[in-house]
Formats: sequence, C-alpha cells, structure tokens
Amino acid sequence: MKDSKKPLLRLLISTAILCALVLPLATAFAQQPAADNKITAIDILLEPDDVMLQHSAANNARLLAVFPKGFTLDATHRPHITLIQRFVRTADLEQVYAAAGKVFAKAHGNAMKLEAFKYYYAPAGPVGVAGICARPTPGLLKLQADLIAAVAPYTVETGPITAFTAPQDDPASDAALIDYVSTFVPKMSGDHFNPHVSTGVGPKEYLDKMLTEPFEPFTFSPAGAAIYQLGPYGTAAKKLKEWN
Repeated sequence: MKDSKKPLLRLLISTAILCALVLPLATAFAQQPAADNKITAIDILLEPDDVMLQHSAANNARLLAVFPKGFTLDATHRPHITLIQRFVRTADLEQVYAAAGKVFAKAHGNAMKLEAFKYYYAPAGPVGVAGICARPTPGLLKLQADLIAAVAPYTVETGPITAFTAPQDDPASDAALIDYVSTFVPKMSGDHFNPHVSTGVGPKEYLDKMLTEPFEPFTFSPAGAAIYQLGPYGTAAKKLKEWN
C-alpha cells in the first residue's frame, strides 16, 4: 500500500514544479505593455533643397496672411514630398527604418532633378491644404513602388487617431485623415501619385483663385529622406528617422 502511493506523490510533485515554472511566464505575458499593440501613422518622404524651401516659405506666408489659423512651416510642419503614408505597428518601427534605408541607399535621390509646375490644394471642409506640385518622374515612381513593397510586411490596414501626434479640430477631420492614410496605397500611388510640397491652409475660395494665377516652373532636388510621424492636416510632425 505504501509503495502504491509513490507514483501519485511523484505526479503531484511534478505538477507543482510545472505550475511554479509556467504561471510566472503566463502572468508576464498577460502583463506585457500595451505598446506592443500600438499603431503609428508614418510618412516616408523626401526633404527638398533650399530652392523649394524658399518657394514654400513664400507661399506659406501668403496663406497665413489670409488664414492665420493655418500652420507655419517649422520643425513640426516640415516641407516635404510624401512618397508613402502608412499605418505600421509601433513595435516594428526599427524594421521599417531598416527596410526603407535599403531602398534609399540604392535610389540616389539627391541626384534627382524635379520640376515644380503648378499650385494645387486638397479640400478639407471649407478650407484646403495647399501645395506646390512636382512632375512625377520614372525614378520617383520606382522609388515609391520600392518603398511600398519594402514596408508592406509591417503595415496594418488602418489605425486610430492616437497613431498621429495629435487630433485635429473635429471628429470628421480626424476620420478623413485616417481614411486618407488607410487608402494612400493604392489611391495616391502609382498612376495616381501626385508628388507635392504642402505649403499651408487657406479658404477654398481663395485657393481657387490662386490656382488660376500664372505659375513659373522651377527645378529643385531632394536634399535628404526621412520618416516622420504624421500630425494634424497630414503634416510631417515628428521626425523618427532620417538619411542625408
């Protein structure tokens, strides 16, 4: 009778040891930080040279004169040419930097010559986000396509407004911004790509008149590349990574 209890005793001891090992691991897993599930809205972009910066600053000053509530081009509203906008998992940002860096290393973007040829704006309710358009080139289109493919493993379909640096003035604007980033590929890529530098915000009536004005084309080049976290109005608000 005494010997028949030994297997049961060994089983109980083994079970106790197993629980002692597994339970702390399960607890640790359950208490992992919420950051693992966070999403970041990113803009992979080209930063323009001084030629474009001067034209952008002049247009920004003009727009602020008629719409002071707009944004000033500064460290949190950097002039740039968006290549792609995507929602990515925050935990995967380092992999996104590495993937994009490999693409930029092969692209020789600072050797590109781009032509600015017109003003444009994207409507947002009673106002619009204005900009200066550049003609898409084969090199620019290839760079965009390569970046889309490189970061695809780390993207998610959509994200919350907390994926941006800050919300906008109203929920409808937030929803429009989320939709824009969610559908950037394919709506704003490939044949639909409109490379431009956003320069400010103005009333739509004023912007309509601005678009009818003569525009003197000029040539500029990228001066660098970067990844930013997007902010209100889809601005490049927080620099996360850069390449010269």
